[in-house]
Amino acid sequence: MSKIRNPLHLEIIPAPGTLKDWEDIEKRIELVLPFADSIHIDVTDGKFVPDEVCLDPTPFKKYAGRVILEAHFMTENPVQYVKSFADCGFTRFIGQVEKMPDITEFVAEAQLYGEAGLGIDGPTNLSVLDTVNLDDIDVVQFYTGEKAGYSGATMLPDRLEKARALREKDPFIAIEIDGGVNDQTIVMAKEAGVTRFVTTGFIYKDNVEENFKKLKNSINGF
Repeated sequence: MSKIRNPLHLEIIPAPGTLKDWEDIEKRIELVLPFADSIHIDVTDGKFVPDEVCLDPTPFKKYAGRVILEAHFMTENPVQYVKSFADCGFTRFIGQVEKMPDITEFVAEAQLYGEAGLGIDGPTNLSVLDTVNLDDIDVVQFYTGEKAGYSGATMLPDRLEKARALREKDPFIAIEIDGGVNDQTIVMAKEAGVTRFVTTGFIYKDNVEENFKKLKNSINGF
C-alpha cells in the first residue's frame, strides 16, 4: 500500500552513541530531553560491529511518550528486535540492510509499530534499494562516514551523492544521515536532500543545547 507522505520536516536527532554503561546513556538523554523531538539509539549485537550495545530496550521505557525513540539496529537479522523495542516505547525502527536476510519482512514488521526505515552503510551501493517499493518505507538512513558502528566519524562528501540520488527518485521520503554531522557539513547535507540529521560527536561537546541551536540555525540559514 502506498503511503501518503507528510510535508518534509527538518529534524536534528541527538544520539548518545555506542556507549555500554546505562548511566552514561541516561545522562546524555537527559541533557537533550528538554529540546529534542527525537533521540536515536544505536543497537549493536557484536556481529555487525564488535561490541554489544543497548540490546535490552527495557531501561528506555521511562522515556516512552516523552520523546520519539528511534532504534538503529546494527545487527544480524534486525527484524528479531523490533517487537521488544516497540514494547518499550520505540516508534521508529531502522535496520541495516547489510545483515538483513529479508528486507520486506523487516519493513512489514516495523510498520506494525511505527516508522519503517532502512540503513545503508557507507560502502553500500544505493542499488540495494532497487527491489524495494519506496512507498512502503518511511525513512532511509545513510551512514556518511567510512563505515557504521562508532561515533566520531568524519563526513565523506561523496556519501551524500546517494542521498541526492534518492531524493531525485522520491521527493518526499525522509532521508537521514549519521556520521560527521556538524554546523558546517549539515548545510551540504541539506542541499543534498537530507531531512534528518543524527549527531553525537558535535552535539555532546561543551554546551549541548547551544550546539543543538547551532545545528538548527545552520539548516535554517541563520
